[in-house]
Amino acid sequence: MTVLEQPGSSRNKSSLAGPPPAWRPRVDPAPLLPDAAPYRLLGTDAAGRLDSGLLTRLYAQLVRGRRYNAQATALTRQGRLAVYPSSTGQEACEVAAALALEGRDWLFPSYRDTLAAVARGLDPVQALTLLRGDWHNGYDPHEHRIAPLCTPLATQLPHAVGLAHAARLKGDDVVALAMVGDGGTSEGDFHEALNFAALWQAPVVFLVQNNGFAISVPLAKQTAAPSLAHKAVGYGMPGRLVDGNDAPAVHEVLTEAVERARGGGGPTLVEAVTYRIEAHTNADDATRYRADSEVETWRAHDPIALLERELEARRLLTEEFVGATRDGAEQMAADLRERMNADPVLDPMDLFNHVFAEQTSQLREQAEQLRAELDAEAAGHTEDAAGTEGSAEEARP
Repeated sequence: MTVLEQPGSSRNKSSLAGPPPAWRPRVDPAPLLPDAAPYRLLGTDAAGRLDSGLLTRLYAQLVRGRRYNAQATALTRQGRLAVYPSSTGQEACEVAAALALEGRDWLFPSYRDTLAAVARGLDPVQALTLLRGDWHNGYDPHEHRIAPLCTPLATQLPHAVGLAHAARLKGDDVVALAMVGDGGTSEGDFHEALNFAALWQAPVVFLVQNNGFAISVPLAKQTAAPSLAHKAVGYGMPGRLVDGNDAPAVHEVLTEAVERARGGGGPTLVEAVTYRIEAHTNADDATRYRADSEVETWRAHDPIALLERELEARRLLTEEFVGATRDGAEQMAADLRERMNADPVLDPMDLFNHVFAEQTSQLREQAEQLRAELDAEAAGHTEDAAGTEGSAEEARP
């Protein structure tokens, strides 16, 4: 006898009662379903209602972000960064995420989201300090309300849910926006975070940047779902599908999700369909798993070019505006280049700072051991220097 032939099955014609009502969905799934196609504004009739001030602000941030990515990539090739995961081609998602939040809200970025942190106001040098290997994090998370850059996939998502839930319990008007890539949706942390967020109705927004690949693994080998946005329905939250290269569309969808969360409506999962133009990192050879023709096709859907068409149609893309925007981006890049080319002064004892509020006994023991080794090394250098000076004195006539 198969499962479908068991008593109570819809295929069983017996008069036995079916399952109890506990199986029924707690909410109507229909309103939670994403659109069939990614939501767009640029190039549609709806673009006419967009605020010109928002469009110029988005454009300036996109240009600045593109220059930031180029400069950070160059610093990696020069050996000034250990690694840099570029977000070139994904700038619309990064910028929109930063601009959709208010000052009291929190951003939870992944390792590829340094641009989102910079667009939120973080010093570009501080944003790259972790990728340089100089510090645990590189910035004070509380200053800009930006959680530490998360290198392990999706582990920042439960943290975002926890902060949002705690804020709600305390009565704080705070929303958390957590960013993750399509590869991160294959991690258990992603599913656990969505489940808890929906159950608690936590004020959190999940932004999935679907850039096509989890390093070299295409999305088709990660999931059979109609879209990543559809995964939201299984947890009882709305799923939104948006063109990730359409900056005002991403901004609008995220702003609505943030406002919904702030108003007590619970979490939202937003999938932004975009593309990673450059390699996963400087250690990756993207030509081994994708064709150049595919990359060029996506270059034609560049987020900056899409926005430029709308600005040109409104006669807002003036020489003065473009010049000032590019000059500001170049100034930022020059400052970043100059400061990153200076060798930092590092203290090995900093390894033990900011790990725990109160150090564990193991950390104290390790710190004492390192201090003893550093003191012994310093003493050895002093003796060597003294010996060298003595030899020099003896050699004099």
